[in-house]
Amino acid sequence: MTDASTYTIRGETGDWEVVVGLEVHAQVTSNAKLFSGAATAFGAEPNSQVSLVDAAMPGMLPVPNRECIRQAVRTGMAIDAQINRWSRFDRKNYFYADLPQGYQISQLYHPLVGEGAIDISLDDKNPDQSGKRIGVERIHVEQDAGKLMHDQHPTRSYVDLNRSGVALMEIVSKPDMTSPAEAGAYLRKLRSILRYVGSCDGNMEEGSMRADVNVSVRKAGDPLGTRTETKNVNSVRFVMAVVEQEARRQVEVLEDGGRIVQETRLYDPDRNETRSMRSKEDAHDYRYFPDPDLLPLELDDAFLEECRASLPELPDTKRRRYEALGITPYAAAVLTAEVEAARWFDALLETGTKPVAAANWTTSELFGALNRTGTDFTTSPVSPAQAAELLALVADGTLSGSLAKQVFEIMLETKQGAGAVVEERGLKQTSDTGEIERVIADVMAANADKVADYRGGKDKLFGFFVGQTMKAMGGKANPGVVNEVLKAALSGTA
Repeated sequence: MTDASTYTIRGETGDWEVVVGLEVHAQVTSNAKLFSGAATAFGAEPNSQVSLVDAAMPGMLPVPNRECIRQAVRTGMAIDAQINRWSRFDRKNYFYADLPQGYQISQLYHPLVGEGAIDISLDDKNPDQSGKRIGVERIHVEQDAGKLMHDQHPTRSYVDLNRSGVALMEIVSKPDMTSPAEAGAYLRKLRSILRYVGSCDGNMEEGSMRADVNVSVRKAGDPLGTRTETKNVNSVRFVMAVVEQEARRQVEVLEDGGRIVQETRLYDPDRNETRSMRSKEDAHDYRYFPDPDLLPLELDDAFLEECRASLPELPDTKRRRYEALGITPYAAAVLTAEVEAARWFDALLETGTKPVAAANWTTSELFGALNRTGTDFTTSPVSPAQAAELLALVADGTLSGSLAKQVFEIMLETKQGAGAVVEERGLKQTSDTGEIERVIADVMAANADKVADYRGGKDKLFGFFVGQTMKAMGGKANPGVVNEVLKAALSGTA
């Protein structure tokens, strides 16, 4: 794996390097919150999923949710990270209206997961040759805060505590990214891993995954510059825009003789700019200390083995398995980028369909159809079994490529199987040389001038005759037979 080329910003004083780190908050897949039994479903009525623990009623004690810990450990294992058998919860003290306790239960000094790494690629056609390894510093679990609602009343704000206490994994990268493209690739790859593992649904629109973007700039060879942190960015595209705009802003400030202030910023997508929110706090400002209501977590061998045994085949392993079947690196990368696509494709391979034909058809015809219809692999109008039936008809010569496209379009509309469509519509491919010869004779008679041109040396006209023949036969002629008969007819040897 090689480093990607360095991205720089050209300023009046020369080139500036960009340094990026991401802190991704991923909501843990669990039916209950981190320290209470309250539900976590998205879209519930405000304050309908709040336990006494979440509301910080006096005397209520938190109890760790085993499933949340399990999912965080599995995530750590998926990025080959150090799993800490002993970890501890800390209180992060600050006051805000959506934080009933007046503190957040998090992990600062002894996180559940230590150092790991995520491999990214900037070119799907050569994923291993264009890759880079991004270090992950830690993954810790913590509880989310509630949500302030400012649009319910002209002069008042309301608090919805449904998210209060929801389990989050904070996945902190090292400052190893050096461009918007790398930040985007990292976030997409991390999201893919989380979805494969099942530890987070990765739905950034619903807020179950969001990123704090740390950006600084420096001249080549200089130490790291002062960084800013842009909070709660909720799409890959916006993360890339933050890196671009914030880096350019910092370069302008420095070249104007100013200095970068360590601060928290917000991103305004309408204006495509970041703006200052508050000065950046350090750990001591939050007065972290061990949570006295929670014992340290101690993980035993049986629990760790259970977590490891439950891991699925991960994206990079699956991609390399596909490549070993003869599938191109690009198609393998496309098919494994999203877990739903990979599961669908694995089901197609299990039917015995040849891998290369299956990959080519899926990445072209099926992907195109899903894009046109606004669906995805979870709601695909064609099942793997139906796709296998269609591809089998192509493989045995019943359907040509063009006929297969027609059959597929009818399948999308009618939800019928390929065999039924072929029988009902009479769309079988014909290899009847007598019929093909008669059609070719008609085509040549109607285009005598072009026949003369072809025989005079204009070989490129061969494609014209093939097209006219296929058109005259409604796409049902076997292309191989057409080519063979046509060559003989045009050369005068038929």
